[in-house]
Amino acid sequence: MEKVGLRMARELDDLRGDSQYRTLETPRGIDLESNDYLGLAVDPRLKQSVLDAVATATCVGGTGSRLLSGNAPEWEEAESTFAEFAETEAALFFGSGYAANVGLLTSILKPGDTVFSDAANHASLIDGIRLSGAAKAIYPHLDLAFLESALRERASSPGAKIIVTETVFSMEGDVAPLEDLLRLARQYAASMVLDEAHAVGVHGPEGRGISVAHIREPEILAVVHTCGKALASAGAFVCGTHTLRDYLINRARTFIFSTALPPYFARQIQSALQLARGAGVERAHLQEISALLRHELTSRGFDCGTSSTQIVPVILGTNEAAMHFAGELQRSGFAVRAIRPPTIPAGRARIRCSLTSRIIVDQIHALVQAMGAARESFARPDVQAAANAVHA
Repeated sequence: MEKVGLRMARELDDLRGDSQYRTLETPRGIDLESNDYLGLAVDPRLKQSVLDAVATATCVGGTGSRLLSGNAPEWEEAESTFAEFAETEAALFFGSGYAANVGLLTSILKPGDTVFSDAANHASLIDGIRLSGAAKAIYPHLDLAFLESALRERASSPGAKIIVTETVFSMEGDVAPLEDLLRLARQYAASMVLDEAHAVGVHGPEGRGISVAHIREPEILAVVHTCGKALASAGAFVCGTHTLRDYLINRARTFIFSTALPPYFARQIQSALQLARGAGVERAHLQEISALLRHELTSRGFDCGTSSTQIVPVILGTNEAAMHFAGELQRSGFAVRAIRPPTIPAGRARIRCSLTSRIIVDQIHALVQAMGAARESFARPDVQAAANAVHA
């Protein structure tokens, strides 16, 4: 009989041999790996808001689920405020973006429904779809011709049809073509679920997200806005109709069976939202340095894929290359990690440069120089031999 401990040890050895072994590290250097796009995580104004909220809080624990002892006026106010921000009827807060996506999709999808999901969607969307029991059609990343063919093929099938997509893709840094997706949804009587995790606070007027330009379209069933990235907090709001909110309160297991976050945390989110809405200068700077980095890297022959946002991948191919580049960049003073399978497909290992508004132009130039130096050192015969020995 196989021992579980031995099996785990063997699998970890396999990960080391494939350059896929991961460890926990404290970031050091110029921040290129967080999602703190507006720099609010270190903003003294937000820190003071948190201190004030804690000082005036009646309690510092959630004490129970929202359906039991964990509900509070602060959370209902935060949900109302966020619904106004997202321009939807209502919103419901979940303790994490993962819980929001899994709770949403396992509630609204049923066996007999069909969900159409972009291949580059986040793991939380993938897991929610898997757990729902619905039939699924995975279309290649942003391949609308494939998506239309899949929709046409299932046009007469019973059950609901739902297209699920991120708006800004977390690993590619590109943007879903919402107008074209909405056209297909209308044509084939499908609904849409949008994940704005990497758009909220950064894109759209006042950082309201990419969906806000289309939010009145009846095909948009739900929009998920997470708070742990540009809003420097935690959790996520599922935004939509009052009916959707009521349904999730009664059906979403990740909401029903989760202890509520403490009421003071709702104040942190509201303060972060207010700061984000006023961060027009930071958004413009972030757009400027993102475009500069893409231009400087691609002009030197690096592959930045289809990025058009603050997420700029440098696609290197092998795990060994990604690990080498990450190590060299860290030695040059940049906080960055290699992104490897299964986070992204095999052969697409990369450095993911996640830019924040606190990065200055001179640091962009230094990063590009460090990337060039890393490429030169990786080409050395001794480095290649070491990489091959590890892989063997």
